[in-house]
Amino acid sequence: MSDLQIRLLGELAIVRDGVPVALPQSKKTRALLAYLILDPGPHRRERLCELFWQVPDDPRGALRWSLSKLRGLVNDARAERLKADRERVEFDPCDTRVDVLEVRERLRAGPEALPPDALAALADALSGELLEGLELADQPDYHYFLSSERRGLTAMRAGVLRALVDGRVDVPGDTVGWLQTLVELEPYEFDLHRRLIEALAMAGRRKDAERQKTVSSALLKDLGGADLVALQRAVHVRPGSCAAPRAPVPQPLQQEIRFCKAADGVQIAYASVGHGAPLVKTANWLNHLEYDWESPVWRHVFRGLAEGRQLIRYDARGNGLSDWDTDEYAFDALVSDLEAVVDAAGLERFPLLGLSQGCAASVEYAVRHPERVTRLVLIGGYARGWNQLGSAEICRANEAMMVLVRIGWGQDNPAFRQLFTSLFMPDAPPENQAWFNELQRLTTSPENAVRLMRACGDVDVRHRLGAVRAPTLVLHARHDMRIPFNSGRELAGGIPGARFVSFGSRNHLLPESDPAWPRLLAEVNAFLAG
Repeated sequence: MSDLQIRLLGELAIVRDGVPVALPQSKKTRALLAYLILDPGPHRRERLCELFWQVPDDPRGALRWSLSKLRGLVNDARAERLKADRERVEFDPCDTRVDVLEVRERLRAGPEALPPDALAALADALSGELLEGLELADQPDYHYFLSSERRGLTAMRAGVLRALVDGRVDVPGDTVGWLQTLVELEPYEFDLHRRLIEALAMAGRRKDAERQKTVSSALLKDLGGADLVALQRAVHVRPGSCAAPRAPVPQPLQQEIRFCKAADGVQIAYASVGHGAPLVKTANWLNHLEYDWESPVWRHVFRGLAEGRQLIRYDARGNGLSDWDTDEYAFDALVSDLEAVVDAAGLERFPLLGLSQGCAASVEYAVRHPERVTRLVLIGGYARGWNQLGSAEICRANEAMMVLVRIGWGQDNPAFRQLFTSLFMPDAPPENQAWFNELQRLTTSPENAVRLMRACGDVDVRHRLGAVRAPTLVLHARHDMRIPFNSGRELAGGIPGARFVSFGSRNHLLPESDPAWPRLLAEVNAFLAG
């Protein structure tokens, strides 16, 4: 049997019988091989063309050319690893050694089942970036796939490092490097910062511990629950002493999804997660309770809001897990969805948070039910929709966008949806943009998206702002590309006593990497805490 090795960690490499194999110059051809290995097939040729060749006039011809190149790299007289017929393509690893597949197999039973030496070797192997240099900026579906695979391997590496650290707590010198890497991978986890400072102090590196304390304090100071005094105490742990007891590992939040019916009989899906005082989030542009919970677009938002409290959110009619088969999208119907969820959840008094289009519905609910809403948080919102602004140019732009939605959202090609993504999060990482492209397609139909856009455009609650009685916090990005900054000012200016907070960002939906995100979360948490 031939000794064929394929390395995907770092730059793609193929080694046959100990000799490196020259790879095709085409990045798409190399990326195709990696995709076939990482995502076991068989794969339809049409889908591969969509992933890698959206631009050429003859994508099937481009695919045939790439497959002809790859056959010479991985097939031989003893094994046909790359298999293709007229409809499908598949890679069979058979006797091939693939580094990523080997790592996954070794960790199948969990890192705690392996000895420290094996874990250290795996941590070193996982330090290389998956398919380094094989990003394809013009192929968003492939980019989404690659980002997802990289994220999974990063989580795997973090798990290995945690097992190493937990297994060697009595040898601080060995744990410092692992903890430093863990802090880089998970920069907002307080306990890792504390343990790193302790490990430095226990190893006799007091000055390094002081420097790390300064860096960690600056990073964590705006996060709720960060005990900065504990970081100072960690600096003074004596060399050679035992580490402080680890904080209990928090169990991952699990949401519970239920259903209720709005006043007109439309079924609405809502979810509850976390424990403590309730916080209700109003639905906004295209939600999906399940997909949003796991996506990099929303997960940091929902986990941040659910910290120390019970977060209740829902999918409005026409999208997500709620009924899609409805023609009623008038503003009153959208408010009735919120009313149905609050009643079904059995809530008496609670703070209400609206984001984007959800702000207007939150205002209306707060006016209708002042006895229930204790506080009101409005982020990136508006009092009047695009069709009420009196601007012919804005109306024409939105009408054109609705035409694009009708034509393009039903296609697998995300180019049409990318227009919206660029407005909602222009400075977000490519992974977030790829997720948002896909979320929009999965969350609703093109027809419902148009109806929701039309309903949002017709909203006008300016006459209701003065009747809001709940203490209100309004936040808006100064350079928001989707909802103009003046819309946020108008919203805050009409609500008696509202506090207005602006922050520097172009993103309408803030990714976790946006410098403004920690501040926004801190402002919301402080306001909700009274």
